[in-house]
Amino acid sequence: MDTKDIYKIDYLILINKYHKVPKNWEDALRTVSFINPLGEEVIIEERAYQAYLGLKKDLEKEGVFIGLDGALRALKRQEEIAEEFLEKYGADYVAKIVAKPGYSEHHSGLALDLYLIVDGKNIINNEDLVQYPKVWEKVHQKLAEYGFILRYPKHKEHITGYAYEPWHIRYIDDSDIAKEIMGEGMTLEEYLKEAVDAKPSIDLGNSYLYGKDELEEMIVLIKCSFAGFKGCELHRIAYAGDDTCTDENLNWANSLGDTKYKKISKFLVDFHSSKEGYGSFNIDHEYKDHEWYLGMDEKGSWRIISYGYC
Repeated sequence: MDTKDIYKIDYLILINKYHKVPKNWEDALRTVSFINPLGEEVIIEERAYQAYLGLKKDLEKEGVFIGLDGALRALKRQEEIAEEFLEKYGADYVAKIVAKPGYSEHHSGLALDLYLIVDGKNIINNEDLVQYPKVWEKVHQKLAEYGFILRYPKHKEHITGYAYEPWHIRYIDDSDIAKEIMGEGMTLEEYLKEAVDAKPSIDLGNSYLYGKDELEEMIVLIKCSFAGFKGCELHRIAYAGDDTCTDENLNWANSLGDTKYKKISKFLVDFHSSKEGYGSFNIDHEYKDHEWYLGMDEKGSWRIISYGYC
């Protein structure tokens, strides 16, 4: 028997906050290892690597230069990243950016983190990478042709559980499916019928305390957390107004634990609970004005304090 044809993995495997990487997955992978221009070893599934090389070459024709910052990641390294980000950014930022060990796509070898090379300079840090939206647009337009999708698109945080990451792409080994996903603006969860996007309405209201960017940052936190409500459909998020940002509410928040907050905000969330009865929600029930409180800690990071009917 010709063993070279036996190799087969599920390139459409779903790994997210509910779906852990399968046992012995890494044992089944065929990988390539190389040292990138940053001097770091990168390990990646072999077909994903060939597709990446094709994408990279094609982009260079348009004057866009990318590098591969990472792909396959060990469980121990995932733990280290979570600890590093926790110390630097706080718990809620980690929740919207970093997967729990065992639940990261990077354990599959099919997820790639790109970096940009602009004017000969390596752009690596997340906060710097997001400053080049036009460059990323060119990158994203080419992904599907090579069997890649953008894994964490904008405005889909309530589905994926993670904030928009223009650098995180996922290989699915099928350009037709990739084109369908990218063309329809779907997530992998939606394509696999694991989630439905009810296209929630967002109401920022009129605030004198918080600007649009700050309110949107809070909403992303809520949406990332909402993704943990298995089977629920998000319908609306609305800022509850400046009159809820009272000293009384702030004192209440500061009485709950060791974290001290400088500011507080409140949002109202409408959603429909799961028909299968996951979690503590009523089965197949429409929840209106579900209250979410967020606070800014002493480091200036927003955190979710509580949610429910208080």
